[in-house]
Amino acid sequence: MEEPILIVDDEEKIRTMLRGIFQDEGFRTLEADSGEEVLDLVAKWHPRLVLLDIWMPHVDGIALLEQLQARDPELPVIVISGHGTIETAVRATQLGAVDFLEKPFSLDTLLRSVQRALGKEPRHATAAQIAAAADADIPAGHAPRKIPARTIRQSVVVHGRGLHSGVRTGIILHPLSPGSGIVFGPLSSDMMIPATVEYVQSTGYATSLYREGAGVKTVEHLLSALHGYGITNLLIKMQGEVPILDGSALEFCQLLDSAGSVEQDEEVEALSVDRTYQVGDHSAGKFLRIEPSEQLEIDYCLEYPEPVGRQEFHYVQRDADSYRETIAPARTFGFLKEIEALEEMGLANGGRLNNCLVIGEHGILNPPLRFEDELVRHKILDLLGDLYLLGQPIRGKVTAYRTGHGDNIALLRAIREEQAPHAPAPKTASALQ
Repeated sequence: MEEPILIVDDEEKIRTMLRGIFQDEGFRTLEADSGEEVLDLVAKWHPRLVLLDIWMPHVDGIALLEQLQARDPELPVIVISGHGTIETAVRATQLGAVDFLEKPFSLDTLLRSVQRALGKEPRHATAAQIAAAADADIPAGHAPRKIPARTIRQSVVVHGRGLHSGVRTGIILHPLSPGSGIVFGPLSSDMMIPATVEYVQSTGYATSLYREGAGVKTVEHLLSALHGYGITNLLIKMQGEVPILDGSALEFCQLLDSAGSVEQDEEVEALSVDRTYQVGDHSAGKFLRIEPSEQLEIDYCLEYPEPVGRQEFHYVQRDADSYRETIAPARTFGFLKEIEALEEMGLANGGRLNNCLVIGEHGILNPPLRFEDELVRHKILDLLGDLYLLGQPIRGKVTAYRTGHGDNIALLRAIREEQAPHAPAPKTASALQ
């Protein structure tokens, strides 16, 4: 007989509801209303999965999770909580939990998490897959190239402070099955937000995604690292804002290195642009253009009054190593005279001298620079993150002059409107109380 799922929760209503859901899905269940009997049940019945409420009377759920993982590191444990914080989620994941769900969560969210933990997650259509079915619409000479789908080998976590909110925050990265794409899952909502341009609603000093009231902010540095590493399927659990860390993408690269990557049994179509697309023009002081090319390459020119002056850099997307060495270490920057205005707008509350280059009247106030042309390299870092919001890799030569997030997203929307079909929005269900 197949091993059961063990439900550990002190609320009888929750156990009853979960029992019914799992039995409808064909699973056997065991139940415990306290932590004291859990270890004995696991030893006797060898469940295939444990659903563990982290807040129960007379037991520390984190300590219980630690004991479960010490006894059987291969036992999948999904932690649930009605009082979840990013610190709790990070701690649970560090101890080996395969997922963290905050109550109330939807039936779809629960079942997706269970299927993922059991290695049976269903496939979901993505923009890249739909584009593959529409190859006939792409002119000869610009046929899309196929690259292996890729996810991470194991879940990893990192925490820090949000650049604009100033609030302690963090992210949990989970592997996803082929065809899932990159999706954000806010801890405070069961809403899944695909990392695609359709969900961009804010580009003021950062790129943020929103869907039906749920939002994830400042996603560009993380997406840049995922783009550089070729990660195509990933779940990002987080709360509010992606942490700024040191202001670059280097720590995200280190996080991905620690997780390892896995090529999956699927190929992803890279979108090759079929003609030249442009927003803005040089006479207006800034422009962004992409034209057909057999690879992704970026020519960026940054120009500010002294003490910055003009910086130019040419980047060709090759592999994770070249991205990590030439682009990832470049930090975000800002002008001292703008800081007061940003603070009045409620932004940059998490900005510190160790996560942001500050430019004063006579130069950088917090040297040393990591590159002589670190500022223009960071603009390319941001652009790579925004470009990944097409939902698939892209081939084309990008030329940019003094552009920002708003220009990047405008270019993506122009490309998507004419060349790449829209990805279907994932379905949601009513919340499970």
